[in-house]
Amino acid sequence: MRQIRTRVPSDSREAVTTALTDADIEYLISEEASGRDAVIVEIPVPGGGVDPVLELLYDAGLDEDAHTVISEVETAGATTQAVADLEDRYVAGPKGESGVSYPEIKERAEDLEPGRATYIVFAALAAIVAVAGLLLDSAIIIVGAMVIAPFAGSSLSAAVGAVIDDRGMVIDSVGSQLLGLVVAYVGAVAMSLVLRETFFVPAALAITRVQQVGAFLTPSLLAVVVALAAGAAGALALATDLPVSIAGVAVAAAIVPSAATAGIGTVWGDPLVVAGALALLFMNVVFINVSAFVALVGLGYRDSVTRSVRENLTVSARTGAYALLVLAFVVSLVVVGAVTASYVGFEGAVNREVQTTIDEPAYDGVELVGVSTGFDTGDMLGDETSVTVTLSRSSESEYPELARTLQERISAATDRPVTVQLRFFDYESASEPSG
Repeated sequence: MRQIRTRVPSDSREAVTTALTDADIEYLISEEASGRDAVIVEIPVPGGGVDPVLELLYDAGLDEDAHTVISEVETAGATTQAVADLEDRYVAGPKGESGVSYPEIKERAEDLEPGRATYIVFAALAAIVAVAGLLLDSAIIIVGAMVIAPFAGSSLSAAVGAVIDDRGMVIDSVGSQLLGLVVAYVGAVAMSLVLRETFFVPAALAITRVQQVGAFLTPSLLAVVVALAAGAAGALALATDLPVSIAGVAVAAAIVPSAATAGIGTVWGDPLVVAGALALLFMNVVFINVSAFVALVGLGYRDSVTRSVRENLTVSARTGAYALLVLAFVVSLVVVGAVTASYVGFEGAVNREVQTTIDEPAYDGVELVGVSTGFDTGDMLGDETSVTVTLSRSSESEYPELARTLQERISAATDRPVTVQLRFFDYESASEPSG
């Protein structure tokens, strides 16, 4: 809830109060303490009603330069039906011409990002905690890393700057994102190195076998969904009265674990882990920015992107730098989209072939537990992609040809060389003797 407090000259008082009364908007009038020939009008409104109510006042004759203060309040002070009707009329988010104003959405985005020193410290701490959670295979600790991560503001500010035509905000956001990612990666490397060299974690640990690490090794369709949902949720929270901190955890979920995984892979000397985690990280960052921008446009914060560009286009060094930044982002989006689509298609084909094979009568004695695929450098280098299939079986069952069968079928379906590894969880069954 917001409160508009404005000084209204006496000669405009009647027109302003009449306009408010006709619009069924409650207000409070008090005398101006300084002795000026004016009164103070206080109006409680929802966040989405600030701009429409101000326009109403200006149309009624209030000078746009009149002293006006807009403050955030916990309650309107009076829970009247008129106030409730205003909340229905001016939703705290874009609906027609209603919505959180441009200055307010900019301020909310900027408030999410702490000072530079604090931002760096929290980015490093989030990565350190995430490394501990990954190597301890603890999802709870990883969630803790997401909570303290400071990436929501820097990740959403670019989208806000783009829709309100604030180039400086976009450039600052991109710089902050790059800085945060570098700090997180360095922090993850440092933490991994300490844990490995002090033997808190065995140097011979097979990091790809750790369940939580394995979840952030490669791009996937679910990772794309998480990134898109995180960006859209952040944009929606900025454009409404919802707490943005909740969406900030979703943004961190798409960034922190993959940055920490890249650091772990660096210390353990596994280039494929580093490449896969960095690809996932880059993909998530790009899709968060894109989905946040699209969400804000969809919510009505920009009617026409191309028209705005035409109207504001000027030839200058600053415009050229901005154009290069946009071009770099578009190229990144295309590359990330192509790589992600290729990998998601490959992953889907692998899952289909594995499921089809396991469903055959010859393998009734096994149950599929999971399928994971390793990230490779692509068809350009002809590297083999590793596929790990985890199955459960009774202890007396043997399937000597299953790995070969899966390897042949997956290679044929994907037109890509693969290496298949099988992992079995054995179990034994006991029952009461008959009779």
